[in-house]
Amino acid sequence: MQKKLRWKLLLIVAVTLACVFGVTGFPPSEAKMRERIHLGLDLRGGMHLILQVVTADAVNIETDLAVERLKEDLRSRQIAFSEIRKRDVKTIEIRDVDPQKNSELRGAIDEGFPSWDRSSLPDAPNSCLMTMKTSVERQIRTSSVQQAIQTIRNRVDQLGVTEPVIQEHGPAEEYQILVQLPGVDDPSRVKDIIKSTALLELKIVEPGGGPFPSREAALSQFGGGVPEGKELLPSVRRFNDASSPSTEEWYLVNKVASITGRDLKTANPSTDEFGKPAVSFNLTSDGANRFEKVTGANIGKPLAIVLDGKVQSAPNIKGQIRDSGQISGSFTLEQANDLALVLRSGALPASLNYLEERTVGASLGTDSIRQGVLASIVGLAAVVVFMVVYYKLSGVNAVVALILNLVITMAALAYVGATLTLPGIAGVVLSIGMAVDSNVLIFERIREELWSGKNVVASVNTGFDKAFATIIDTHVTTVVSILFLFLFGTGPVKGFAVVLFWGLVANLFTAVFVSKFMFDWVLGRSPKRATLSI
Repeated sequence: MQKKLRWKLLLIVAVTLACVFGVTGFPPSEAKMRERIHLGLDLRGGMHLILQVVTADAVNIETDLAVERLKEDLRSRQIAFSEIRKRDVKTIEIRDVDPQKNSELRGAIDEGFPSWDRSSLPDAPNSCLMTMKTSVERQIRTSSVQQAIQTIRNRVDQLGVTEPVIQEHGPAEEYQILVQLPGVDDPSRVKDIIKSTALLELKIVEPGGGPFPSREAALSQFGGGVPEGKELLPSVRRFNDASSPSTEEWYLVNKVASITGRDLKTANPSTDEFGKPAVSFNLTSDGANRFEKVTGANIGKPLAIVLDGKVQSAPNIKGQIRDSGQISGSFTLEQANDLALVLRSGALPASLNYLEERTVGASLGTDSIRQGVLASIVGLAAVVVFMVVYYKLSGVNAVVALILNLVITMAALAYVGATLTLPGIAGVVLSIGMAVDSNVLIFERIREELWSGKNVVASVNTGFDKAFATIIDTHVTTVVSILFLFLFGTGPVKGFAVVLFWGLVANLFTAVFVSKFMFDWVLGRSPKRATLSI
């Protein structure tokens, strides 16, 4: 019997030490404790954002790409047409096709564009419409939200934010994203980084294509219109000196980019030839091969480096370039760092609208912690007083088990990397109540056995045996409720569920195993004890 108790004692000591060091670290320190116990937005302070993805942008981009692909395909098949244009975000109009090529056109569309439905135009027999299939449109919109979540998560992770919450929010058809960033101390910078599309494109500037002082000046050089396959893009505004206003220039460039942000392998802040902040980038092998061909065929021409539709710079190509380049401009050091960050994390598939923004101050978080801890201490003190007064020395047994329950719960949160929120503190308080409930069930069973005339040892053993089934039943039903809260709840509700789950697991160990051990240890020293302080 004593040997069995020694093994139980060693197990309890080992679990206790593992839990204490899990919370405080080894050697114990307050700094390590702060690192291990992650505080949520409502306790630590930070940003709460609800964003809406403008999924029409993603559909629009897909339609633009389909227009360019269709033009190239029909030209390669020598199918003449007068115009291919986008009627709206998901409809393409093809006008005045060679009558003898109508069947070839239908075959080209059916073969090369399976995501589009084809229909005729009643008023134009040699023309047709292409409409994006509804299922494809829905898939593009849904995937753009998922891609936006992943892109935002990549950017936030590189900012070093601990335990961010980035997930879908609200009904699926509203395309919203919830972003919670604990501990953020520069909200405006974070908003700029999150919202920046960061679409990088490298485009060849046409001969005589600029720079022009205005869009009107550029158009006048080309007969008042933009040539087919080309586009006019403005540059970023630059300040010539402290007294002169900012200027904007315009460039005529190829509409189809030679290289895009998808071809980037990495991007890092650097300095240009004048020692000013810039961003250097490297390309993937496929992008490097294409870049090498493009630069080799266009030596002497300007190469426009376009970011989010604006020309950052347009240096002349002095020689063939393979796998690297540099973006220079009027950057500060922080802007260069942020641009490199968003380029590494990839471009957003669509623009974002801010629907809701809240900033939780650190003082409010500190007040929440203080009030939550105070509530826990008051609740714990009230329970301790009740248990000791009502159950006497056996109440001390319950208090020790209760304290160990709290230690195990906090250690479990530290080990699994969970975030403690204000609802999580409520989960701690509730787990205290559940732990006390288990002890009350056991102690009342022991009392009933003592009143029936059994000796102390038999009463304790029978009391634990009979109460065990009830404790398991109550815990299992609670765990089922926790599972539903975790699966269908939002962030704070999930935090409450996680804390309560680990509190229940700890309670099974402390109320059944540890409490029983303490009774056995006391009774083992005097097996013939006639009474029990309960």
